[in-house]
Amino acid sequence: MKKLIIMMSLASTFMTGFAQNPFFQEWNTPYGAPPFETLNASHYKEVFIRGIQEQESEILAIVANPQPATFANTVATLDNSGTLLRKVSPVFGGICSAQSTPELLALQMEITPLLTKHNDNMMTNTDLFNRIKTVYEGPEYESLTQEEQRLTFETYRDFMRGGVMLEETMKEKLKQVNGEISRLQTQFGQNLLTETGAYKLVIDKNEDLSGLPVDLVAAAANRATKTGLSGKWVFGLDNPSIMPFLTYADNRELRRQMLTAYLDRCNNNNDKDNKEIIQKLVTLRANKAMLLGYNTFADYALETRMAKNPKTVFDLLSQIWEPALQVAKQERDEMQALAGTDFELQSWDWRYYSEKIRRQKYDLNDEMIRPYFKSENVCNGIFYVCNQLYGITFRKLNDIPKPHPDAEAYLCIDADGKTELGVLYIDLFARPGQKRGGAWCGSYRTEYYEGNRRVLPLVTIVCNFTPPLHEDPALLTADETETFFHEFGHALHNLFKNVVYHGTASVPRDFVELPSQIMEHWAFQPQVLEQYAKHYKTGEVIPGELIDKINASSRFGQGFTTTEYLAASYLDMDYHVNPAPQNIDVIPFEATTLAQRGLIPQIPPRYRSTYFQHSMTGGYTAGYYSYIWSEVLDADGFKAFAETGDIFNKELARRFRKFVLEPGCINDPQDMYFNFRQKQPVIDALLENRGLK
Repeated sequence: MKKLIIMMSLASTFMTGFAQNPFFQEWNTPYGAPPFETLNASHYKEVFIRGIQEQESEILAIVANPQPATFANTVATLDNSGTLLRKVSPVFGGICSAQSTPELLALQMEITPLLTKHNDNMMTNTDLFNRIKTVYEGPEYESLTQEEQRLTFETYRDFMRGGVMLEETMKEKLKQVNGEISRLQTQFGQNLLTETGAYKLVIDKNEDLSGLPVDLVAAAANRATKTGLSGKWVFGLDNPSIMPFLTYADNRELRRQMLTAYLDRCNNNNDKDNKEIIQKLVTLRANKAMLLGYNTFADYALETRMAKNPKTVFDLLSQIWEPALQVAKQERDEMQALAGTDFELQSWDWRYYSEKIRRQKYDLNDEMIRPYFKSENVCNGIFYVCNQLYGITFRKLNDIPKPHPDAEAYLCIDADGKTELGVLYIDLFARPGQKRGGAWCGSYRTEYYEGNRRVLPLVTIVCNFTPPLHEDPALLTADETETFFHEFGHALHNLFKNVVYHGTASVPRDFVELPSQIMEHWAFQPQVLEQYAKHYKTGEVIPGELIDKINASSRFGQGFTTTEYLAASYLDMDYHVNPAPQNIDVIPFEATTLAQRGLIPQIPPRYRSTYFQHSMTGGYTAGYYSYIWSEVLDADGFKAFAETGDIFNKELARRFRKFVLEPGCINDPQDMYFNFRQKQPVIDALLENRGLK
């Protein structure tokens, strides 16, 4: 009897926790948004465990079904399984990226292996695969809709690439490799987040602030106060702090210190060093590719992308590398002439002297532009472009839970004024040590269908812009403005996407940047600037002569910009085209990769190995080239608008939405672009836009 009472007590405790966990409840919030204010780190683990168990049961039911395999009872049922995991995973991932804590980071290290193991068990389930194969190879396939066929094909291919055809001993080996890869990728990102947030350059002399903009100095003073160093100035390695420091600081030694710290992140032989992680990751990925029958990991990764193979990628990069490097050398020589002969130009001098030359040539700098780029006005400018192109509008939501107090929420409404397309969160400002670096667009819930009802996506844009100070609003640089437009292009892709199945939503990595990069082209068009670029104090519209200067300088510095990007793309590829990498010495390997292509020492790659998150954490592994691949498409695509004489050409916008933004991966990406443009893309527009032709 006593044992029964104890068991009942334990069950009651579990059910109480179950009932209190928001993920086990229906979210009675506007648009079913996550109740962010009630979520905490203690909620996640039990949800992931329960979610894995539920999907395992659903898979067992599919396999045990005595009826012959059909699309409905196998492929579609598998696609709809894992509801609880789909509910928790994007929320957990989004929170860990934008407002991490030590508790969440530790939890991430626990949960990642569980998910990897679960996915491996599913993708190597022979009985499940045999039912999928029956549908893919059977007579029913021809009668399926285009989307159903695509889902069946993608599911079949995913299982093949997941190792389902391997012998059992090889399956176990693959699971071990995948588990270690996921652990190391998570550790790499956490090390980078910690090391980036930990660095502080503390200045206590006014003369060391020489050349720095007033707003940057004020932000540094504010950061110092928050860290208990009132009366001093603190600068960090987050972009809103370091990039203007390198651009404007007269103190050359401090510029050297800042850039050296930036370039040496996770390369300091401490507990956050990533060199050994890279060695292991590259080897494990090569081993995985070999197990699955591929020559290299790049061959494995590229099989499902537009590029298809490493040779195609290298061919594209080489077409741009030589003209870009030639322009970069001209830029270096021009800056060296300005700097004089007292010292040889170094990497920490580049942005400083480049800015001086830009000011000489165009009488323009960011401090002249920023007063016209108040963050709210830029946002309204983006809304204006979206309305002119697609007829959509955005209505601010005040009563919906938000992921962070800094975030704003908007409802996207279609051109008919009634159809709701989705909710968009916008979280613009840096939180050093909490947000990972850069800018990104994600989803707390992706679009899908329940019967005939489209479930709205919950999309989020996250950036690291300088927050407002005191009574002044946040003012964006030209680069930040372009980044905002870029991420909004991703958001439109997520909001417009209209597919029935989860498995047909994602497009290849080297196509995904097309919607974002084409959006950048509208940012500085004169008729767009006249709508949103208004002085934050006077309301004066940006003067025409300033617009002319912006446009005249649009190709300035493209040698540096293109070369640093391509250098990182080569580095990413070189790590992953090696069929048998063993004990790679990371820093010499990087130096050799860059030297053999003739990169000048004044230009480091945009991402050095130890903080190359795109490559090493799995998102863009053997795929960092994707930005320039997509730029061939976006440059050619915007040219279609320009050729009509109307950058808001409604028919072209309709076609872009229909053929590029809505279909997910129902169609082949090459066909999607051709359907929009009615011709294949060429590289000429890219070279012209970058001033490399």
